[in-house]
This record gives sequence, C-alpha cells and structure tokens, in this order.
Amino acid sequence: MDFKFIKRNIFTFVKIISTVLITSAIGLESWNIYAVITNSHLPSSLNPIFWIERFAMTSHFIESIIAAFYAPSRKKMPIKYATYTFFVGTIGLLELFDQQDDY
Repeated sequence: MDFKFIKRNIFTFVKIISTVLITSAIGLESWNIYAVITNSHLPSSLNPIFWIERFAMTSHFIESIIAAFYAPSRKKMPIKYATYTFFVGTIGLLELFDQQDDY
C-alpha cells in the first residue's frame, strides 16, 4: 500500500466526520441557547456532551485563527481557509503547512 493513498483516505474520512460533528455541535449549542432564552430545561444528562462540544468548538476556533494568520503566506484566502479549518480541524492545518499540493 502506498502511504500517500492511505493518508489521503484517512484525511478524507476524518474531514467528513469532523464536518458532521462540528455542524452537530453548532446545532446543539443553538438548541442550548434557545432553551436558555425560553427558560426551558434540558436534561442534565446532556451536560457532559455540552462540555465536550464546547471544547471541540473552542479548539477548532483556535485552529481557524491560526489558519487565517498563516494562510496569506501560503497564497490562500484567510477567511476561506479559516472557515475550512474550523470545520475540518487539525487536518486543515496539516494541509496548510504541507509543502506538497496533492490534495
């Protein structure tokens, strides 16, 4: 097996899963904000999930700031690449700093 082939397939799989999970986290946080505004109560069993999604969204946000800062040096649009990195996570940073353009 070719390492680049395996790496590309794993990266693609992780990007798809990460995009779905971050989108779900945004929806979950929106639900939580709506519940707070309307004085509704969410099940307390969801509290660990809320903390995990907040940690994930915070780390992805920090990664997107890093990507926006370094994108111009790699001839990429900062806002576009920051948004991409927010949804795919660390893979976006790895692709940004990879010297080869085979993605």
